[in-house]
Amino acid sequence: MTESLTILVAEDDYLIQEMLEEALTEAGFRPQILSSAEEAATVLKSGIYQFRALVTDVNLKGKTSGWDLARLVRERDPEFPVIYMTGAAADQWASLGVPKSILLTKPFAPAQLVTAVSQLLNIGSAPL
Repeated sequence: MTESLTILVAEDDYLIQEMLEEALTEAGFRPQILSSAEEAATVLKSGIYQFRALVTDVNLKGKTSGWDLARLVRERDPEFPVIYMTGAAADQWASLGVPKSILLTKPFAPAQLVTAVSQLLNIGSAPL
């Protein structure tokens, strides 16, 4: 797998992490899964990986939400592909989500995630 396919994933539910990892890996992506927005922000800022997209749960453990994490990513690159996942906060997407993002409402099929990532990468920006 190439570095150009690395996806930053923020999800705190272990079972969902497994599903996301399997779906993204099988589709040819390289997921880097972290359990909080703070951890994800630290890895992003470290520059260790050149991420191509962000997949984030909206309600994460810690003080920072997925909404906040996406805004941080977009401060670095205004066109960076963002996919939100939520079971209960879909109604907040219009007011808290970043423009040109995709929202997946839990539960969703793994294929829906792969389709969303692929769609945004086809119109997205260079690695961050």
